[in-house]
Amino acid sequence: MIKKLFRKLFGRHKPETEVVPEEKPHPSQPESSKKKKPESQRSENQFEGKNKQQQQHKKRQDRNRNKKGGHRHEKAPLPTHSVEVEAAKPEEDWQPAEIPEVKEGLSFYGIGLTNPVLHGIHDLGFSQCTEIQAKTLPEALKGRDIAGKAQTGTGKTAAFLISIFDYFIKNPLKEPYSGTPRCLILAPTRELAVQIGKDATALGKFCDAKTVTVYGGMDFEKQAQEFHGRVDILVATPGRLLDYTRRKVVKLNKVEQLVLDEADRMLDMGFIPDVRRIIGQIPHSDKRITQLYSATLSDDVMNLAQRWMKKDYHIVEIDPETVVSINVQQIVYMVQAKDKVPIILWHLKNETVERMIIFTNRKDESQKLSRTLYEHGVDLELLTGDVPQKKRMRILEKFRAGEIKIIVATDVAGRGIHVDNVSHVFNYELPYEAEDYVHRVGRTGRAGSKGKAMSFACENSAFELPSIEEYIGHSLTCTTPEEEMLVEYEKVREAPKKQPQQHGGNRNNRDRNNRHRNNNRNHGRNNHQRRH
Repeated sequence: MIKKLFRKLFGRHKPETEVVPEEKPHPSQPESSKKKKPESQRSENQFEGKNKQQQQHKKRQDRNRNKKGGHRHEKAPLPTHSVEVEAAKPEEDWQPAEIPEVKEGLSFYGIGLTNPVLHGIHDLGFSQCTEIQAKTLPEALKGRDIAGKAQTGTGKTAAFLISIFDYFIKNPLKEPYSGTPRCLILAPTRELAVQIGKDATALGKFCDAKTVTVYGGMDFEKQAQEFHGRVDILVATPGRLLDYTRRKVVKLNKVEQLVLDEADRMLDMGFIPDVRRIIGQIPHSDKRITQLYSATLSDDVMNLAQRWMKKDYHIVEIDPETVVSINVQQIVYMVQAKDKVPIILWHLKNETVERMIIFTNRKDESQKLSRTLYEHGVDLELLTGDVPQKKRMRILEKFRAGEIKIIVATDVAGRGIHVDNVSHVFNYELPYEAEDYVHRVGRTGRAGSKGKAMSFACENSAFELPSIEEYIGHSLTCTTPEEEMLVEYEKVREAPKKQPQQHGGNRNNRDRNNRHRNNNRNHGRNNHQRRH
């Protein structure tokens, strides 16, 4: 009662004509007391605000997409349904000016290949089939499944690619769809997938066949963009392909040709469960042509062939006369570990080195050796398993182009180095597995050229020599280096200091980081106490 009486006597009432000034309403006034804007102006401002929010959201998405590897939780920038695209139009009018004469073996010009395929073979300078090609192509062109045993460098990649392109020309697809390949080629490693993709682009230049290559370690969304439009051949590593099939970026329900390259390595690397899931998404073996290639046709590999191929598949085994090419001169230096670097430097100084690969067994060994050689004035690059894929590809391209002449590598990265004109290979330490020795020295002496493969048998790895000699089927020439090879060279520059680890690190680093965090937290708490 007292409050009501007080309001009646002393309360101030706004006159009915009083309004809030339009120009500058006081900040303390509530929003309801401010004059509302016209409906048209309010809607325009709301529209502009939404646009600004959408632009900011898009910028954040672009920044995230540009980060290395992308984010797996983002949706792929592709439709989940197939869209009809333009069909292939190969160049079929070409005719060779003169058919090359082949005195021995099988000629590509006599097995019924179509003109676009022959045109690509002709431009690459080939006329005669290798042994694996001569035994597989006639059967593959008939549509039979192939199980082939062949070593690296025997021409097996061209064997299955030629049969695939010829099938495309003879069986054109009238209604192709985007992101739906006709042929799937599975490879165990990124480097092998890249090499197959390059060979397919070169051989199918006149077949109007689009080849897409996908593998881990590269930008996920950027590779996904390749599935826009027609896809004829898909070359992939199993893990990355499964990522795309889960996201429905690619569909495998129209695959007509399947190739499993280096099936033995897929077994060794544990890819078979992934491959089984992939094959479950493609048509049955009776409705496709399957080719399987391996360095060995072991019982495990043959079980895969029987499971995934037709019953009448054709078996081809190519047993080389020598495990290591006769074009490779193999030398083993019996030395102490401290004498290895002087011998490498002597060869660099006294011999013509076009390209050199130095193999080590461990990553830390590679890093230490590369620093030592750099300090002695040797420009080189390092290839180990933890080198990012983009950088690894750049290094290999520069190595092929001759911009880089020396590479220090572990077996993890060394298996995929397919580069011609490698004149020297060094085994800084003998490998733990005899098969790895063959792969290492096989980097030189390729395509008919001569090469040198030198190995160090020191106190740390000489015991591996007997198993290697048993595997290759002959004894290796062991020698002691000349005295002039053992002269120590002076360092000419300092190697860059090692960068501190950005992530993880050892236990001491983690403890030091925790101490810093605790100090910062205590410092903030003390400041807070002083203020209050």
